[in-house]
Amino acid sequence: MIDLSPAQAASRITTLLKTSESQTLEFKRVSGKMVGKALETICAFANTEGGVLVLGVGDPATSSGATRLHGVQENPEAMDELRRKTLTQLNPAVERLHWLRLPCTLNTGEAGHVVLLRVEKSDKVHSIVDDGTWTRMSASNREMTAAEIADLHYRRGVRSAVSEPVPVALELLETDAWRRFVGARGLRSGSFAEQLQRIGLALKVGSELQPTRAAVLLFADEPGSLLAAHDTRADIRLMVYDGKAALPGATPNLRKAAKTLRGPLIDQIDAAVKTVLDELAQGLTLSGSGFKTRHVYPERVVKEAIVNAVIHRDYRLNRDIFIRIFDDRIEVESPGVFPGNITSANIGRAGSKARNPLVAQNLREFPVAPNIDAGEGVKMMFAEMSAAKLYPPQYSQNTEAAVESVTVTLLNLVRPTVWNEVSHWIERNGPIANAQLREIAGLDTLAASKQLRAWVAQGVLMALPAASRQQARYTLPNRLQAGGDSLSLGLDNETED
Repeated sequence: MIDLSPAQAASRITTLLKTSESQTLEFKRVSGKMVGKALETICAFANTEGGVLVLGVGDPATSSGATRLHGVQENPEAMDELRRKTLTQLNPAVERLHWLRLPCTLNTGEAGHVVLLRVEKSDKVHSIVDDGTWTRMSASNREMTAAEIADLHYRRGVRSAVSEPVPVALELLETDAWRRFVGARGLRSGSFAEQLQRIGLALKVGSELQPTRAAVLLFADEPGSLLAAHDTRADIRLMVYDGKAALPGATPNLRKAAKTLRGPLIDQIDAAVKTVLDELAQGLTLSGSGFKTRHVYPERVVKEAIVNAVIHRDYRLNRDIFIRIFDDRIEVESPGVFPGNITSANIGRAGSKARNPLVAQNLREFPVAPNIDAGEGVKMMFAEMSAAKLYPPQYSQNTEAAVESVTVTLLNLVRPTVWNEVSHWIERNGPIANAQLREIAGLDTLAASKQLRAWVAQGVLMALPAASRQQARYTLPNRLQAGGDSLSLGLDNETED
């Protein structure tokens, strides 16, 4: 268990006592009854977006300030029991629990400790032995239903819809795409049906052999049309907008009619990449100005964004992939949430997780593969955008819409030299204020304020709630979306016990 210096601990405890419980933060006094509830919180954090459980601090609803500091000394046996049960009662075990001990002065005036337990978002689905499977709400836990547990297995990528059979006639898959695939793969013996079954792309359902959803996606001439009967879409929609936003109203501000890109995934990816790059090569006349802008994203980055959207989307969902081109950016929106333990905050370091390995593995068998299935594509995107002196890819997850989605935004904006220092400062220290930007960039107060507002307008920074403009602080959107409570407490870089 990690210990901090008294000064470091005092700063974090001051922050803690000013912070409300949320989806990613909970406080608990240490008592005999605490253990079961604490396990539920650990399970819920792992199954949701991760979080921090603060032990030895009372509920803010029942007390305030330093009177909440009861310490873990209140019941050391309960702490020992909790440590034991985190190892034995969670199925599967929750990996990488981070325990941090903070020295403090308790409400009795004596010296003591509180403990912060950081739970990372997991790439698995966890249950408590004999006590169900839990999810995290806005500031409490709830036991999940059987349907919710099944859904979470899909959302996390523990199960993949593309591995499941669908009642589509096999002869509809014996196409040119299949012939290209089988030639490159070297499959020679057996019938078409036997070959599909041998490589795991067809399964027996009773006495009938049915293709998997992956086989339909890979080989059917119109996979989107065939799967539409099963409430699934599999096409790409390309929208080119006039201006920097999609305007609501009866007449959308599209420069041209929206285009639907169909076909087996290998051809769909090629067509989408070619169409988008052709659009970008033409340049766009900025709305209302008459000036033409040139989009300068590296081609590899554009292609990787499209490939990832196709390979990692959730193919249970009845929604197409959307590619939107604006004057100042490209957005690629893919149905589904981040699989595994990927978040908008860690994707640049962690890369991507294959939600649909059956699709990814077989796409690389085509004569000219769109992917190498090495998990390094997202890291390449960050490196290429940096080399081009552009802002890094911006990832966001929308769980409020009728169909959940992940969007990657590529900004057609050359970043100022100081941006690297500012973003690194935020990653190391948390939210930044005007004073820190003045120190980093050598700006006066007004210039620093204008730059911060410009970054907010561009979407690369987000303003945190503040009582006044003088107290305003700013953070990176991915840090806020991924659970700002734990990050603001400085726990994201701690090593595990």
